[in-house]
Amino acid sequence: MRLQGKTALVTGAASGFGAAIAQRFVAEGAKVALLDINVEGATRVAAAAGHHALAIACDITKAGDIAAALSLVGSHLGPLDIVVNNAGWTHRNKPLGEVTEDEFDRLYAVNVKSIYLMTKAVVPLLQAHGGGSIINIGSTAGVRPRPGLTWYNGTKGFVNLVSKSLAVELAPLHIRVNCVAPVLGETGLTEAFMGGPPTPERLAGFLATIPLGRMSRGTDIAAACVYLASDEASFITGVVLPVDGGRTV
Repeated sequence: MRLQGKTALVTGAASGFGAAIAQRFVAEGAKVALLDINVEGATRVAAAAGHHALAIACDITKAGDIAAALSLVGSHLGPLDIVVNNAGWTHRNKPLGEVTEDEFDRLYAVNVKSIYLMTKAVVPLLQAHGGGSIINIGSTAGVRPRPGLTWYNGTKGFVNLVSKSLAVELAPLHIRVNCVAPVLGETGLTEAFMGGPPTPERLAGFLATIPLGRMSRGTDIAAACVYLASDEASFITGVVLPVDGGRTV
């Protein structure tokens, strides 16, 4: 088991990539806290993952929620080793001028501010424990943006770049920071990214831009995160790893 003895935290773990990451981490021997505003969904995922999984209700846009969640992680699972900032949101694919201010604010709160808040909260804990690994889930949207998702693309450009900056700044503390950049995946946000139901025509248009000819899967993202979190990647930091079937080539 590649994560034996590690304690991990995964945000947005009630579904999609987060659920797959949490389940794979447990299978690899880690104790895992599944943070999500949808605690019922996180509880179901935790129950399926096994007794080393703990669901915690948390709005990752609020510092108080994060502090309370980290207190529970420490008391129930032990010192933290791995943090996966996976939670994300998007506006529906549409012209940039049609995105409302409320949609913009929510987008930047979930995709950007949450990483700021979580990083400030966990760095002292990781430092006290001798170091650790932070993995941020970015996107190919921050490398090769698609039209209709301009403001979302901007948030993922932030995630991709800030991961590199954090890696440099936190290296002296023995905290590695890496980023996984998925292409369009089979998640609850697929319809929003496509601007409507994934009809054969819409799907064909997206898949035509992915050389390997399919969307990403939770298992793809989870496998990348296991590697980056493991001791096998002990000399890897500041990487933005595309898991994209060749989309960004």
